Amino acid sequence: MVDERRYHHISSAVIAVMPGRLDEVAAAIATMNGPEIRAQENNRIVVVMEGESAGQLGAQLAVLGALDGVVAANMVFEHIEELEGSKS
Repeated sequence: MVDERRYHHISSAVIAVMPGRLDEVAAAIATMNGPEIRAQENNRIVVVMEGESAGQLGAQLAVLGALDGVVAANMVFEHIEELEGSKS
């Protein structure tokens, strides 16, 4: 039996940035389709991401971690909800 349930994933991540690069990295994130900046201070940026799978969020996190000026990108929280009308 195939599981046809559909899910919505919401995650937050903290992006650690090299000193003096916060504005540059935040500007790069702001141009991306997906992550939304929720806070930035002391060489840290908090983003929220949404997607259809954990893999999709992981891919977004990998892109964030590869930005020039980023020291580390760490997922902090993930919430998963089954979409209404999904079939099991």
